[in-house]
Amino acid sequence: MHPLLTQILTQTTLKQKGGDPGRRYSDFELARAYRRFRISATRLVKDIILITIGIFSAAFGFKGFLLTNHFIDGGATGISLLVSALTQIPLYMLIPLVNIPFIILAYHVMGRSFAIKTAIAIAGLSLVLATVTFPNVTNDNLLVAVFGGFFLGAGIGFAIRGGAVIDGTEVLAIYLSKKLGATIGDIIIVINVIIFSVAAWLLGVEIALYSMITYLAASKTLDFIVEGIEEYIGVTIVSNHCEEIRRMIVGTMGRGVTVYNGKRGHGKRGPTREIDIIYTVITRLEVSKLNTELEKIDPTAFVVMHSVKDTKGGMIKKRPLNHG
Repeated sequence: MHPLLTQILTQTTLKQKGGDPGRRYSDFELARAYRRFRISATRLVKDIILITIGIFSAAFGFKGFLLTNHFIDGGATGISLLVSALTQIPLYMLIPLVNIPFIILAYHVMGRSFAIKTAIAIAGLSLVLATVTFPNVTNDNLLVAVFGGFFLGAGIGFAIRGGAVIDGTEVLAIYLSKKLGATIGDIIIVINVIIFSVAAWLLGVEIALYSMITYLAASKTLDFIVEGIEEYIGVTIVSNHCEEIRRMIVGTMGRGVTVYNGKRGHGKRGPTREIDIIYTVITRLEVSKLNTELEKIDPTAFVVMHSVKDTKGGMIKKRPLNHG
């Protein structure tokens, strides 16, 4: 093994294990550290590619369709578009300003890594809007509403797939759902009703109606890009490394778990044996992170994910470390 690579892997192992810097590590420990490093690096590259695609898609939706026709969307991007239409302040300046509170909130709700990715994604979107020229594709109001929403929703969706957001409204909705006990979807609807009502008053009813089409197109495209994942995702995990996965979910993910006993079998007459089964509930923004952490621990783990429309009882909405 290359000496530089060995040094990097040793440092990675030390950081994760809290070991002694003078200790000699076995080939197995170094190989495991290298595997974790490779998984993290691959995930990071994928995230960068997805976020970059998301930035350019959203920027094209803005400059190629929405801006020249003064249409808006929902959420933080809608607020930015609305203020830009009323004040002539460039959109590339408004998007970071409007999203600053959401980035700070993301740090407390979703963690440092997610907040950093989100800040970089929003800064990248602002930079592209300020420096890259896109053609004005059409002035037909219906086409602008549909395709502007399509490219904007695709951009937001790709950013979410990359572990970030370029519209901080969903972070606010997750936070408020924990505080108020309401669903994320209900909170987003209330926020957007307020935005479109203000748009109807200030910009006119016709623009507000077209903007609602934009929002619907963006919302449906976003759902398609992230494979229709709903607000909460129920995850069942069957693995021989149950305890390590449990510690990862509680410590790294900051989520609670339910561990129950089951039997694992192979075929109709195959041997069965008892095994612990993990169940947890996460938000759709955490799916990518969970998959990456599971890959590090047990790439052969049997994982089943399903949409959870809402939760009742437990503490997931108020204290995510103690549900189930």
